[in-house]
Amino acid sequence: MTAAARLTVEARRAEPPEREFSSFRDPSGFLFWRDGEIYRAVLEPYQRQLAAATATGLYATCIADKLLLPFEAVDGRSDAGAAIAVLKPRQLSLITYPYEWCFDQLKDAAIATLGLHLRALEHQMILKDASAYNIQFVDGRPCLIDHLSFDLLSEHGMWPAYGQFCRHFLAPLALMSYVDLGLGRLAQLYIDGIPLELAASLLPWRTRLSPGLSMHLHLHARLLAKHAGARHKITGRRLSSNALAGIAKSLLALVRSLSPKNQTTEWGAYYADTNYSDEALAAKQRIVREMVALAKPVTIWDVGANNGAFARAVADLAREIVCMDVDPQAVNANYLACRNDGATNILPLIADCTNPSPAIGFANKERLALDDRGSPDLIMALALIHHLAISHNLPFAHLARHFAGRCEHLLIEFVAKSDSQVHRLLANRKDIFRDYSEERFREVFSDYFSIVLERSIPETRRTLYLMRRRTP
Repeated sequence: MTAAARLTVEARRAEPPEREFSSFRDPSGFLFWRDGEIYRAVLEPYQRQLAAATATGLYATCIADKLLLPFEAVDGRSDAGAAIAVLKPRQLSLITYPYEWCFDQLKDAAIATLGLHLRALEHQMILKDASAYNIQFVDGRPCLIDHLSFDLLSEHGMWPAYGQFCRHFLAPLALMSYVDLGLGRLAQLYIDGIPLELAASLLPWRTRLSPGLSMHLHLHARLLAKHAGARHKITGRRLSSNALAGIAKSLLALVRSLSPKNQTTEWGAYYADTNYSDEALAAKQRIVREMVALAKPVTIWDVGANNGAFARAVADLAREIVCMDVDPQAVNANYLACRNDGATNILPLIADCTNPSPAIGFANKERLALDDRGSPDLIMALALIHHLAISHNLPFAHLARHFAGRCEHLLIEFVAKSDSQVHRLLANRKDIFRDYSEERFREVFSDYFSIVLERSIPETRRTLYLMRRRTP
């Protein structure tokens, strides 16, 4: 190493760590960045809890059962000020939020959260935080990423995270089960979970006949309303470990009993209502695999993925695939298929590429916009461009510029105006789309991308293109 390089490294080490903005609420510690990797600093108030979670084996058993993100203790206290310890967790390439999850993802996350609480009780500890934001999907499974979420059981007479669990998990699950699958997106409006009074007012009257929902949601909401203006601390009797476990098991049974509302969505049955023959669909799959193999991506974002059929077809060709679709039923079908098939490198998300998740929270920095959380090597946009250009009036130039700013390679399918699906989009509107042609598509996209490979899909009026971003 040269003298100049040594000075550069020493200067970087002397710089204070970049503290993660969203990590300002917990007095037990905080997250910070160093050389593009994230670490967790543990502060003195959490010293006893850290020791107990380690000594009792709580951390070890949760990690072994894939309920807790693996970590290692590292020597980094000089980077973290007054920290008593520094933990380096397994690094995640993309952080997602609960309002981007489908019903069964949120349900599995709720079950994992309750399982962690019950596991903590067995070790004379308790889960003090039940925020859905503390869960991420790692290798296809819900996993707690906040290692400071446990507390000593002796410090609590009740479960402090009970209300938070009901707002973050029970309320949206009940609404998606009884009212509409899209109501999980309400969590984007209420950063600390859907208010129980609101959820209770939206749920049908018959849910009051459910013992679990009656107790944990409706009665809970009434008690909150009753004591909303209380000027004194409301105390209750101290609960034993068995009683706390009983509450958690009651919630667990309730969550397991909920199922997604059976409703018809616009694109939930897309592949049952498509103009592909079996031969054309198989040919498309072969061409997509050929193009993905040629691009050699590490990460793929499949935009407009529907039920993820093509993502699963190329799952062996990338380390990670994020599937995005606006239809909650299609995303749920994708998640269940991945879970049943053991496709651990595919992450389905509810995401609308015409209205992606924005930055929200304090100063719009607590929860980042979707485009600010990751950048794939390859974007797949199959059977999508006609929806964007015709249904949403998005010009080709806007689309090409956006994709070029997100990825190195683009695998995109052009659907001609003569295609039956385009006829469907134009059935009840005037055709004002004079520029919607394959010639114009190629012309505009060629300003931003070089065409590496193009293949017509047999028996269709569709063409697949593999493109590579032009260097500035």
